[in-house]
Amino acid sequence: MTADLNRLGKRGSYRLGRLRAQGVGDLMPPSRFRPRFVRHEHRGPTALWLLALVIGVLLICAGAMAGWWFMAFGCGLLAGLANLYGGWRPRVLAGAVAVMAVLGWAIPLCFEALRGLPYWGTARVIAALAGLPASAALGIALTLLLGLLQALVGLWLGRALTPHRTDDYLSP
Repeated sequence: MTADLNRLGKRGSYRLGRLRAQGVGDLMPPSRFRPRFVRHEHRGPTALWLLALVIGVLLICAGAMAGWWFMAFGCGLLAGLANLYGGWRPRVLAGAVAVMAVLGWAIPLCFEALRGLPYWGTARVIAALAGLPASAALGIALTLLLGLLQALVGLWLGRALTPHRTDDYLSP
């Protein structure tokens, strides 16, 4: 019993299945640490991707004005599919899609409210019907949040449908 206690933690004292005898060698040395803030190389010029972001905002604006509330989902889906070519990190892509969705819904809401349409009153009623305090700002924030969620779910689906390289995250 005391001999077993003296062997605890020592190399080779447990003989779990004799792994070395089966052809399994020593462990590989750990790979070098690569911090995540290191610049990631993506494909294509950044100006082209910013143009795609602006086009996405305009598409969501046009969809919101036409009553196509699902346009944020479609633009998020297209962004996820286009990332097969772009190779952007998911964190960066999700932030860009979030900005695209919120701007795409906020611009037409503000534009129509400035034209004198009763969006503030409608937002107040929507917030009250949702069981929230009857606040116009809360109704607008809820609308922007729903557009944001649609775009992020579309992005998730687009990334799930496209094969992406995992070696970017695993290689040193």
